[in-house]
Amino acid sequence: MPTTLIAFLGACTLIAASPGPSTVLIIKQSLHSRRSGFLTVLGNETGVFIWGVVAALGLTALLTASEIAYDVMRIGGALVLVAFGIQTLRQARRTKGAAADGGWESTGRTGWAAYRAGLLLNLANPKAAVFALSFLPQFVPEGAPHLLTMVGLAALWAVYEVGYYGLYVWFVGRLRAVLSRAGVRRRLEQVSGGVLLLLGVRMALES
Repeated sequence: MPTTLIAFLGACTLIAASPGPSTVLIIKQSLHSRRSGFLTVLGNETGVFIWGVVAALGLTALLTASEIAYDVMRIGGALVLVAFGIQTLRQARRTKGAAADGGWESTGRTGWAAYRAGLLLNLANPKAAVFALSFLPQFVPEGAPHLLTMVGLAALWAVYEVGYYGLYVWFVGRLRAVLSRAGVRRRLEQVSGGVLLLLGVRMALES
């Protein structure tokens, strides 16, 4: 079991290190405040745990078996990404001309909105569901109770990523003196918004 856990955490690190919509959103939210960034992380990891539980119950197999269900969720996820991208670009426009001090916290999201954004983005991604179904069973030791072990692994996965992505939030916070400048933050928000838009378009066009 210890060997399995080490391998599992190593795989979790590789997953978290792969850039994706969640990473972009977490960094973007952290530009406003550490609180917004961390609550976005918690929302994202709640989604990770939910998908893990769903996979443990075998329900994500229905998603992979039904092309229509997968496509509906894929298009829905693409719309969510595009909406986040547009919202980020609009925030970048509002940041234009703002003073370097005083704007850092004032344009940040409320705690619930930041948490909800992270949760929604994760749950709207059908790849997260399919990945949980294919990833978690590989680390269930032979003879172990399948359901309980997968739920436990999903919880460990989520907690581990809270710590991993928490480093992103901390790092952005450490650069606050630079990133709080209106021009710098506006440029970063423009990049984040553009990336989210492109990811949304790519998801919509994928088959």
